[in-house]
Amino acid sequence: MADDKDQDKLAEEWANALLEQEPAPAAGGAAASSAAPAAPAAPASSDEALADEWAKALATQEADDVKKDKEQSFLRTQTHEPQFRDMTDEHKAQRQNPGTKRDLDFILDIPLEVSAELGRTRLLINELLQLGQGSVVELNKLAGEPMEIYVNGKLVARGEAVVINEKFGIRLTDIISPIERVKQLA
Repeated sequence: MADDKDQDKLAEEWANALLEQEPAPAAGGAAASSAAPAAPAAPASSDEALADEWAKALATQEADDVKKDKEQSFLRTQTHEPQFRDMTDEHKAQRQNPGTKRDLDFILDIPLEVSAELGRTRLLINELLQLGQGSVVELNKLAGEPMEIYVNGKLVARGEAVVINEKFGIRLTDIISPIERVKQLA
């Protein structure tokens, strides 16, 4: 029985708190309910204080939601679809006029590693440690076979060794076709 009375009293306090928060009736309402208090009155009980806190939290949340909605609607008006330049006409013009010079100057300063390979072999660490001055290392190529030229580790040409002014050089005898270079990538 005591629980029912406490629940009835709590329900009545909640109803009163809700009535105080409702807007005032037009002309015939009571003066106390039509005037909004400038500062919150001291709550009569802890339930009223809790109800006030909930009301403030809900009002703050609603204000934040309205602010977010306004920001989103503003951002929607500020965004637009990206526009890309149509390059098909330029591409067609270059295909029709193969003599047209392409602007490739931006790649001229890219450094590349060029190496020439006379041949290869595999050694065990034991064999490598036994090498000394005058040792002969047998390579996988025969005398007179062309050397291979690699650019950044990819075979691009073959040639023969020459000596010019006491320096070694390579005379290119065969350039690898683009199709063969693509096959080497696989």
